[in-house]
Amino acid sequence: MAAVAGVTGGEAAPVRVLIVDDDALVRAGLSMILGGVPDVRVVGEAADGAEVPAAVEAYAPDVVLMDIRMPRVDGLAATEALRALPRPPEVLVLTTFDADDQVLRALRAGAGGFLLKDTPPAEIVQAVRRVAAGEATLSPTVTRKLITHVTAAGAAGPDPRAQRARRLLDGLTEREREVAVALGRGRTNAEISAELFMSVATVKAYVSRLLTKLGLNNRVQVALLVHDAGLV
Repeated sequence: MAAVAGVTGGEAAPVRVLIVDDDALVRAGLSMILGGVPDVRVVGEAADGAEVPAAVEAYAPDVVLMDIRMPRVDGLAATEALRALPRPPEVLVLTTFDADDQVLRALRAGAGGFLLKDTPPAEIVQAVRRVAAGEATLSPTVTRKLITHVTAAGAAGPDPRAQRARRLLDGLTEREREVAVALGRGRTNAEISAELFMSVATVKAYVSRLLTKLGLNNRVQVALLVHDAGLV
């Protein structure tokens, strides 16, 4: 996850956000929403995915709010490029349609979550905070879409992605598997802690171990793997 906040004078530094959208009104609206929040700072904007690498280098954001559909380089390609960096910022995808297959592709590319553009302001702020803290979870809408997607794939016959997911998850210990399934259900660290009777620190350690063991870079990708395997 992104290095969200060092500690200066006992206070956590604000979450640094880069807004990427080809619609100037959307950028202005998001800047207005996030600009009034003490622990979040909009450090820059970009109008296309082609501008993202230079903007990330210039502004060092913790979180990139990334539109999917842009004229030259779309958000999917930009997300893949960012997540390949040694210390990538977290990516929170912006979309107009929650049923868009591109959302799944963006999550597989390494995005930490997604927002609909008509999401209420308070929820946008909370989503930014959670993604920055590595606590990104799947909304019920996306979870339902994943279930539908996996069910349809299974009905169509053997799915290489499902077979690969099961092979990877078969290499986990029973406890690691329980944590992975909880992530697949969209649980937060605190919820997993309560469900599995372990401390939050232990949950975080298990999540880190899962990412290393499965060769993934965030908890959303673990959730996708669990869904691919048909475990939730």
